[in-house]
Amino acid sequence: GILRVKKAVQALERGAAGGFLQTTSASVLRSLVKSSRDMLDADREDLVAFLSGGYAPSSGEVTGILKTMGDEMAKDEEEMVSTEEAAVKSHEGLVSSKKQEVAALSKAIEEKLARTAEL
Repeated sequence: GILRVKKAVQALERGAAGGFLQTTSASVLRSLVKSSRDMLDADREDLVAFLSGGYAPSSGEVTGILKTMGDEMAKDEEEMVSTEEAAVKSHEGLVSSKKQEVAALSKAIEEKLARTAEL
């Protein structure tokens, strides 16, 4: 997603929109734009029309929309990674405390078994 948006922006900034529109990245990006919920309908329609080859953007309009879309996707990815890292740390802490608990309970069982054997 994010890499394809960046490729599109780079192609548009180089003036190579026509070549980009014929790549698989353009078709994947078109699908991504169609399914994006975080975009204004007008922007979505403009991008889909452009990516389908039926729209010539006015001075940087499409580039701006794609840059915004890429920034939002990068921000969402950072938030997901941060959330996942926090979940991993929490899980590791839980596993560690459970291992300590198991070790303590195992020791207690062994001590009780030793006392029972002495009787």
